[in-house]
Amino acid sequence: MSPRVRAFLVDDEALALGHLAELLEQTGRVEIIGRATRAAEALASPAAREAEVLFVDIHMPGMSGLELVERLPAGPAVVFTTGYERYAVQAFEVSAVDYLMKPIRRERLERALDRVEARRGEPGGAGHRALERLAASLRGEARAYLDRVPVPGHEHIGFIEVAAITHFVAEAKGTWAVGPAGEKTLLDLALADLEERLDPGKFIRVHRATLVNLVWVDKVHPWTWGRLRLELKDGARTMIEVARHRVEAVRQRLGLG
Repeated sequence: MSPRVRAFLVDDEALALGHLAELLEQTGRVEIIGRATRAAEALASPAAREAEVLFVDIHMPGMSGLELVERLPAGPAVVFTTGYERYAVQAFEVSAVDYLMKPIRRERLERALDRVEARRGEPGGAGHRALERLAASLRGEARAYLDRVPVPGHEHIGFIEVAAITHFVAEAKGTWAVGPAGEKTLLDLALADLEERLDPGKFIRVHRATLVNLVWVDKVHPWTWGRLRLELKDGARTMIEVARHRVEAVRQRLGLG
């Protein structure tokens, strides 16, 4: 039997940190040698350098998880944890590191540990250089997201606050912002452009033609063939279909496991 993997955990959310530690302990494959709620705290900890794997939250106040792993010496494998799905997943695969979507599930964690164990004994330098390239490729996620969208007019350009938009829909060769009363406003942006420029923590593509503001989701209804429908808390209690290939991502984002 292989010796347990030495792990150091970093997450600014104490509940998330405790949940991850509990899951890791349940596997029986990990020895937690340290934990921190701030990246700077982890950077100063000798245990973080002695670990074989770091479980690091990407989005943290002050120093981010990406900045932390760039500053640590080469050596530990890194498994990122995040509540955001729109990261360069292929870059993670190429870089021989892994990522876990919150809320973290046991079976997904086991697969991440399989990858960590498989790279035991590899020289740290090459993996760390790949990790640095990964961090550089993902740094764009720190950019500011739109908090309002422009509305073109004949004589001026207006704006709509994104918080007041329940969802965006592509139809009739245009993209429309839909409000709580069902009012629809034609935009001069494609749905794909909006998906790139809106906060992925608040908006999710549920269908090729629909981008939903998760703040407005009130209920989730099982539907045919394993699909879901989202009931919004707008005036009409709008029901929005979730495409079957998007169900898992939506369930994870809503904390449904």
